[in-house]
Amino acid sequence: MNLRGIVSVSGKPGLFKVVGQNKSGFILESLDEKKTKVVANLSTSKLASLEDITIFGEDEDLKLVDVFETMKSLESIPDAKADGKTLRTFFTEVAPSHDVDRVYSSDIKKIISWFNIIKELPLFEEAAPEPLNAAAEENAAG
Repeated sequence: MNLRGIVSVSGKPGLFKVVGQNKSGFILESLDEKKTKVVANLSTSKLASLEDITIFGEDEDLKLVDVFETMKSLESIPDAKADGKTLRTFFTEVAPSHDVDRVYSSDIKKIISWFNIIKELPLFEEAAPEPLNAAAEENAAG
């Protein structure tokens, strides 16, 4: 799965793809049908790359990418607006070792809505690129 360049922006619904950078921040394109372009100012917006997001786990944090892979293999995903008990039951199935006390229903709703945005995209079939620091180290060594 390739989630590189897919980000969530604080205060903005949905997901965005990083398409460029300028002096004030990043140029983003929404992943919805409108393909709206926005500039996320780094001094006022927080960007979170889906590739780097983790979920609180009982022993160790869980990668969002792994949770998405598990969700992809399921027959049905509950609606993000479902009641908290339904969401918790579903999330216990896809991420059994998540920390029940620190992962809230609002977090589960957000994860489900993000999954619904990206499930139709070819991201699941794309191989994840090498981490940027690993590629740099390889080039320096070669």
